[in-house]
Amino acid sequence: MDGHGDGGSPKHAPLVLATLIGVASVANLNLAVANVALPNIGIAFHASQTQLNLVSVGFSLGLAGTVLYLGALGDRYGRKMMLLLGMALTIPAALLAAFASSIEVLFVARFAGGVAAGMAYPTTLALITALWTGQPRTRAIALWSATGGAMMALASLLAGWLLSVYWWGSVFVVSVPLAAAAFVLVAFFIPAHVEETDGRVDNLGGALSVVGIVALVLAINFAPSPGEAEIAIAAGVVAFVALVGFFIRQARAAEPLFDLHIAARRTFLIAAIAGLIVFGTLMAAMFIGEQYLQNVLGYSTLRAGAAVLPAAAFMLIVAPQSARLIERFGSRITLLAGYTFLFLAFIVMLVAWTASSGYGWVALAFSLVGIGVGLAGTPASHSLTGSVPVKRAGMASGTADLQRDLGGAIMQSLLGAILTAGYASAAASRIAQSKSPVSAQVTNELERSFSSATAVAQAYPHDAAAIIAGARDSFLEGANWAYAAGAVAIVLGALVVAAFFPKKDAELAMLDQFHRVDSST
Repeated sequence: MDGHGDGGSPKHAPLVLATLIGVASVANLNLAVANVALPNIGIAFHASQTQLNLVSVGFSLGLAGTVLYLGALGDRYGRKMMLLLGMALTIPAALLAAFASSIEVLFVARFAGGVAAGMAYPTTLALITALWTGQPRTRAIALWSATGGAMMALASLLAGWLLSVYWWGSVFVVSVPLAAAAFVLVAFFIPAHVEETDGRVDNLGGALSVVGIVALVLAINFAPSPGEAEIAIAAGVVAFVALVGFFIRQARAAEPLFDLHIAARRTFLIAAIAGLIVFGTLMAAMFIGEQYLQNVLGYSTLRAGAAVLPAAAFMLIVAPQSARLIERFGSRITLLAGYTFLFLAFIVMLVAWTASSGYGWVALAFSLVGIGVGLAGTPASHSLTGSVPVKRAGMASGTADLQRDLGGAIMQSLLGAILTAGYASAAASRIAQSKSPVSAQVTNELERSFSSATAVAQAYPHDAAAIIAGARDSFLEGANWAYAAGAVAIVLGALVVAAFFPKKDAELAMLDQFHRVDSST
């Protein structure tokens, strides 16, 4: 069956949309739960800040690295099949993460979970694009975007509660029953075949995209780590070669994985860049914010998880209004409005998040993040899906997911790297100013991460208060570096949107022209 109904919506539209949002929610839950558990994981595995960064970004890395290729496979071989495979593979990946015996195994499990999500997550948006049209599609995308972002925030609360009762691995186990339920819903309510292509899949291009994206993110993560320069350089070289090869391949392939002619359309290209920063700043704010709440303010895991709820609430409230703003003012104005709130959020973090901040400042920053993502997330995804033919929905949904996941991986890696460098620099400065002799081994542990400093404090109880205070101040200094960098990235993104994204009338004319061209070919 093709699943099409009347009025721009499919048959059984509420059930179909609820199922697709449920699948996406499993991915978003898995994406976010690790952030709250990072301090516990750091203590359990005696992890460095770089290792914690990799655990946090591992899921995004697996998803971002495979999303274009797996989206194309779904376009060709069946989107329902990809949904089922993704939910089925989520279960063993989650269990491996929960019972990981080392930090390396945990990273591999997180990466595998991201690959499983890469099978399912892009397919949800591809099916929305194929099954809905016109204003119903815009509203469906708005709800998909809002619940996705809200689930990331709600996952923090759930993870915080689990950590207050169970061990750190419980945050990964929770996705197992949800994935099983989503599998059953997909089997019953999602049409088997909808607007799929019969062309060949560019497997070489897919392999190059996976290698290039994974190597790029790894290079960013290892760059600031002492003694890891060779790994960072090697990963950077591999990323450069693979990505150059990917774009050459796409320019020459008869049936490219990523159509560069479509990607060059302004409503597609600028929306893709804008979304990278929008969703990247959301994930970076959650990543650093959760550690700040626990490491600096001393919040429990439950309280830290609950602290981000304003972001979830405002995303759910604002996203439907975003769809209306697009219809009235166009995507450009709506994007810029979202960027304004995101910039204000990072300024609040930079200026008002101190070692003694009250919850009011925390709630304000997360509220601004929620409003910003709620406003900007819908036009970023809507412009992508509206710029491509339905048979290439996998490309649009894959790019939309790259916004969220590659943007998250890169921004999280960049700001995490800046946090790592800032923390190490501040810790080294404090050690140099200390009047007490500190061995090279202890110095290395103090500069590794906040959790390593906590372990040192336990070994030296007489100096514990001073060690923790120094680590807290060092973390705060590194975090401030990251907040400032995030604010700069938001400003640059806003300038790109303001300068190059078309105004409403021009945008509608472009989309209409693209539709006519695509329909005639």
